Amino acid sequence: MARTRGAGRPRASSLEMLAEAACELFLEQGFDATSIADIANRAGVSRSSFFNYASSKSALLWAGFDERAAALERALDAPGVDGPAIVEALRAFADGLRPDALALAIANADAMGIAADLERESAVRMARIAATVAAALRHAGRASIPADVLGAAYAGAVMSALRHWAHVGPGARSLGDVVAEALGSVPADPPRAATSGAG
Repeated sequence: MARTRGAGRPRASSLEMLAEAACELFLEQGFDATSIADIANRAGVSRSSFFNYASSKSALLWAGFDERAAALERALDAPGVDGPAIVEALRAFADGLRPDALALAIANADAMGIAADLERESAVRMARIAATVAAALRHAGRASIPADVLGAAYAGAVMSALRHWAHVGPGARSLGDVVAEALGSVPADPPRAATSGAG
């Protein structure tokens, strides 16, 4: 039975309803067989309203993650943000994510027929985090190649933690704790960029 949306419902609540409806349908009939119209109908909104919240079925699942990624970019877009501050920003990024449709989709990827899509979309988000961290490290005076490598390592740690968190059950541990554990395995002091001229 489709849910109806009350007048004046906050955007976040509507987004959560759509994501929940999407996961239900993915489990019932598979990701590929589920249309945007199906999701909108299950959530009790119009198909055109769906696009007020997400640009695609995949984007719907990643909406909360993408909002946190944008906040991470803002947090790291400041002069002098370096190693410890970057680690803290990544932990704050993780602390802002709640158990939601994305975690459910990751844990049930095969049943939903969404594994390939999640892999592709995960790679896009990992690249975004890697670029954000690397840019912050370069702005802090770190050498370019080590900054890129460390950015990729941090991003890989975050995405690995997300997958682990979803599979063991989000209620078992906070994502922030899992991310902190993953980040602890990454060296945090890349070389600084060489200065020009004689010292």
